[in-house]
Amino acid sequence: MSAKKQMSEAERDSHHAERMAKRKAARDRMLASKTEEKGLLMVHTGKGKGKSTAAFGLAMRAMGNDMRVGVVQFVKGKWQTGERAILEHFPERVTIRTMGEGFTWDTQDRQRDIAAAKAAWRTAREMLADDSYDLIVLDELNIVLRYDYLPLAEVVRELEGRRDGLHVVVTGRNAKQELIEAADMVTEMSEIKHHFKAGVKAQTGIEF
Repeated sequence: MSAKKQMSEAERDSHHAERMAKRKAARDRMLASKTEEKGLLMVHTGKGKGKSTAAFGLAMRAMGNDMRVGVVQFVKGKWQTGERAILEHFPERVTIRTMGEGFTWDTQDRQRDIAAAKAAWRTAREMLADDSYDLIVLDELNIVLRYDYLPLAEVVRELEGRRDGLHVVVTGRNAKQELIEAADMVTEMSEIKHHFKAGVKAQTGIEF
């Protein structure tokens, strides 16, 4: 019989409390060493589901803390999404600009896609220059950068040069390396299993 099994419940509880106390002390020391506060550039990328969902969750968290949020959607213009429907109930806290016309395989018109991307970027730059915003979500910006619809160097320069204290989150697959290097935080969503592959279609409340 192992030593762990030989312990009484009281001994196991005491041992657990000791371990957790040490873990808490180590975490407290780590947190105490983090003293800088700054606006963050965050990137959500990868093949897995949830990049935009996480960004909109962050937007709602910010709104719950009395922060003002700006959203520019570079692609999903044709979709009526649940998150947009909810956020539009709080116009004093969030501004949503849906500028895209759908994925490029839907429009099948490169010049139209480029024009839409440029218009969305102009709107994004206006938001970046507006000091009333605390967080800006650039939804699916990575997609238009992937297709070279916008000048990458200009986009990265504008994001790096944003004012102090402004948080920006960029979503979409295939984030460019230059954007990854400029970011403060990058999260890659990995697909392990997806219901689409089993023949399950996109569903209300889950995909949109």
